[in-house]
Amino acid sequence: MTQHQRLLIIDFGSQVTQLIARRLRELNVYCEIHPYQQVTDAFLRDFAPKAVILSGGPDSVTRAGSPRAPEALWTMGVPVLGICYGQQTMMTQLGGKVESGHGTAEFGRAFVTPGAKTLALLDGWFADGGKEQVWMSHGDHVSQIAPGFEVYGTSPNAPFAITADVSRNFFAVQFHPEVHHTPKGAKLYENFVRLAGFTGDWTMAGYREQAIAKIREQVGDKKVICGLSGGVDSSVAAVLIHEAIGDNLTCVFVDHGLLRKGEAEEVVAMFRDNYKINLIAADESELFLTALDGVSDPEVKRKTIGKLFIDVFQKYANKIEGAEFLAQGTLYPDVIESVSFSGGPSVTIKSHHNVGGLPEKMGLKLVEPLRELFKDEVRALGRELGLPQSFIGRHPFPGPGLAIRCPGEITREKLAILREADAVYIDQIRKHGLYDEIWQAFVAILPVRTVGVMGDGRTYDYACALRAVTSVDGMTADYYPYSHEFLGETATRIINEVKGINRVTYDITSKPPGTIEWE
Repeated sequence: MTQHQRLLIIDFGSQVTQLIARRLRELNVYCEIHPYQQVTDAFLRDFAPKAVILSGGPDSVTRAGSPRAPEALWTMGVPVLGICYGQQTMMTQLGGKVESGHGTAEFGRAFVTPGAKTLALLDGWFADGGKEQVWMSHGDHVSQIAPGFEVYGTSPNAPFAITADVSRNFFAVQFHPEVHHTPKGAKLYENFVRLAGFTGDWTMAGYREQAIAKIREQVGDKKVICGLSGGVDSSVAAVLIHEAIGDNLTCVFVDHGLLRKGEAEEVVAMFRDNYKINLIAADESELFLTALDGVSDPEVKRKTIGKLFIDVFQKYANKIEGAEFLAQGTLYPDVIESVSFSGGPSVTIKSHHNVGGLPEKMGLKLVEPLRELFKDEVRALGRELGLPQSFIGRHPFPGPGLAIRCPGEITREKLAILREADAVYIDQIRKHGLYDEIWQAFVAILPVRTVGVMGDGRTYDYACALRAVTSVDGMTADYYPYSHEFLGETATRIINEVKGINRVTYDITSKPPGTIEWE
């Protein structure tokens, strides 16, 4: 992305560093996160950032050997913003002091009072001279600011909550402007990128053009295969690559018999009919369901499905003569998570190969056109490419599919009941205009039968659980607060319309302690 004005985020290990990048991308500013160990003086020269942000982190600058920013940063002549630990290392490296000990910590909500002088970084803050709410999370505090800096804001336990050396465009804050609990944090980032001279040249239209050019340069006239799940990431990746190389792309869609009602037909129709993409639609449901007969352990389910998927995908991919590349919908958070902050011997936190083991096994090179994007940016690119909103806005769906929404043994009967109940539930959500408010919603069929009464007769059918959660990224989640009227209406519909269910429950467990899926 060297064509764009670039901002570098040096990561010192904060749990919320990704939120900084999200804030900046929302301002149409291209940025990258790199661990502090990787950012050498040579790296800085090559990256040539227009501005730099130093993230927070768990360490203490008072500890010998604790992380530091590269010394070349201070003489590059670019604006720098230090956040929390980033402020503390800035002060320490430029001649100030940081202290630990009793009375220096500040965690959670705090209020910052403005200093005597105004600062362009804080335009839109401190309305009528009042306090601003911020979110603090620090055990140390700056006790003496570096030469050239002045104080522009204080809090009860952070006398130097906002400092700046205006002549050098160095800014530092003790709080976290990237989190939701700093209400005007986004405005602070907006001011910083404006002061740094960013023009907001990071747009999805521009990304689309550059990504297509990059795919063509990488692939040439060779062939690419893409594992298509029908989810947002693989769908956007497939349409983008098809726009770049046309018929040299072939998608493989594997129906493992664990999809939702009508899902296979919907995916095939969209890609084969609307986009004229070469598509192999492999109905391997009998293979998967036979292998899952009698299996109740959730980990065995996942491993069985994963191994079979690799075998099936490879079988069909081998039929595509001359394929040299495998396309994957890897996203930027996956890339970040695959680099260890500690830099220790185990550098991989999480493999980001979406189709585990396939590239190595098949000797294919990877094409990952989404690896610089966050999830919301992928949706924006999908809209830019003209994908229907019904695909772009889809709730996440797990790779093992309905297998993990069917606790206990999987049977064809239970899967058929589950598909019908899930279809009624999602229809209810859409009819009430709630689909886009919810991160994920589904039905789980429970491994228990209950006694009921229907038409004066006794029934002995399955119970099911409705699940709906709100979330930003799926890492944490809370249950959606449906009205009792909605739940009553939905339960009545499911029991009346789905043969095999006579009891409906609603799961109100948050994550943590629960998970979003049942298995």
